Amino acid sequence: MRNIAFIVGSLSRQSVNRHIAEHILKNAPADVQAEEIRIHDLPLYTQDLDEQAVPSYERVRNQLKRADAVLIVSPEHNRSIPAALKNILDIATRPFGQNLWANKKIAVVTASPGTYGGINAGVHLRQILQAVGADTLVAPEIYLSKASLNIDERTGAFLDKFAASFFNWVNKD
Repeated sequence: MRNIAFIVGSLSRQSVNRHIAEHILKNAPADVQAEEIRIHDLPLYTQDLDEQAVPSYERVRNQLKRADAVLIVSPEHNRSIPAALKNILDIATRPFGQNLWANKKIAVVTASPGTYGGINAGVHLRQILQAVGADTLVAPEIYLSKASLNIDERTGAFLDKFAASFFNWVNKD
């Protein structure tokens, strides 16, 4: 059984990105279990908390430890990644020497109702993941423009193709 964690970078209740993540994950093979890492309740990271047991930090760290791979689906906020997403990235690299992203298989998808599809967020996220030593899926890259809760046939087929590539990559050892 493979464990896939997924993170939705949007905190919105009507998140287009959550809808896209769910579409991708419905293509998971029978031997894959998906679990969301919720980021809405995480206190902002500060080094001052490294010596304390923060229950929400421990929850997400344990989820990441169990995960064979992580799917991140995120919008773009002001030409970069959302603050809540950056927060989980930081939390999972601390305390020093306990970087949970190192060698972890990560796939990145960005989506935006705008015309650029969150490409800046995707590029920034990939830069951060490279810096923390993640094994990031290089291709196919997904930057969905004009994204909405209505996934048309063409977009659905595109996401299905990505899902097949992602799950094949996850199963390679």
